[in-house]
Amino acid sequence: MSHGPRSGLAAVSSALLAMSRHLEVRDVLKTIVASARELLDAQYAALGVPDDHGGFAQFVVDGVSEEQWKAIGPLPRQHGILAAMLREARAERLADVRKDPRFEGWPKAHPDLVDFLGLPIRDGDEVIGALFLANKNCERPEGGCGFTEDDEELLGILAQHAAIALTNARLYERSRELTIAEERSRLAHELHDAVSQKLFSLRLTAQAAARLVDRDPSRAKGELQQVAALAAEAADELRAAVVELRPAALDEDGLVATLRTQIQVLDRAHSARVTFAGHGVKALPASQEEALLRVAQEALHNALRHSGADHVDVTLDRRGGGAVLRITDDGSGFDPQAVRRAGRHLGLVSMRDRASGAGGSLTVESVPGKGTVIEMEVPGG
Repeated sequence: MSHGPRSGLAAVSSALLAMSRHLEVRDVLKTIVASARELLDAQYAALGVPDDHGGFAQFVVDGVSEEQWKAIGPLPRQHGILAAMLREARAERLADVRKDPRFEGWPKAHPDLVDFLGLPIRDGDEVIGALFLANKNCERPEGGCGFTEDDEELLGILAQHAAIALTNARLYERSRELTIAEERSRLAHELHDAVSQKLFSLRLTAQAAARLVDRDPSRAKGELQQVAALAAEAADELRAAVVELRPAALDEDGLVATLRTQIQVLDRAHSARVTFAGHGVKALPASQEEALLRVAQEALHNALRHSGADHVDVTLDRRGGGAVLRITDDGSGFDPQAVRRAGRHLGLVSMRDRASGAGGSLTVESVPGKGTVIEMEVPGG
């Protein structure tokens, strides 16, 4: 990227085209901040996407090296001027951000910011981000801000198009997530059916071999060879199932982010309101994280497909050195004893097995007409 300012319609057009060219949310965010910093000739630019817990789900900077960014430490919280932009949804243009009464300081490694221009990114009435620039590369007027009203207007135009680009990228990612989820579900059913057929054939062939072993050993040998072939095929299909359906997102994003993403997808795909909150959970052993994810998926499937719930709430909280997962719905509920007596299990056996296999425990509380609470606890490492 060039270090000098770019101006004029061609520069603005180039920036807008660059934003619309990307489909991944992270790429869109990076393009927005880089375009804003270059167009307005600022030393620093940043864009924060707020989460629901007073922090930022994503925070992208331009003008700060990777080493500096690591030294700065954790992402900022929604406080001070950032909070004001998100809460009041208006532009902020300051001659010296450090002298503003809302300024609350910054970490030791943070660069020194002086003049400041920031504004929210809005999608209708919803504030979906905060975009700001600092340290304009120009001669500052005495006691004034280097950023002008024209800069504010230009950044406002950029923010409007940024909202469109960011919304489109989010829709693309959600659509892709839904497609992947549907494909994984289809693949699971297909593999289940295929393996079941192989095992059924294997059982019949083994029975035929057993009947022939005394009176026709030669034919029995042929049947046993067929048993070996069928067993190998079944093993291959099971191995494929493990490889294809293993939750790779856990390795890339961690349990909290993976759960949050999947629950956001479910919230948009179903009429019920599905929410997630995670608090203070540290990385857990891989087997425990996968078990927690699988139990959450099974419980959510039951709640959304069978209970008729209007609300399903999922929480993941730290407990000692481990974690506790809780899925609560306001659906039709059931009598666990009656379900067990009827020989049905609604996935409860599978969930208990997963919890036990990870060294944890599972409890189920449900009453007909009063919803269901499923809680799983794991001990950690």
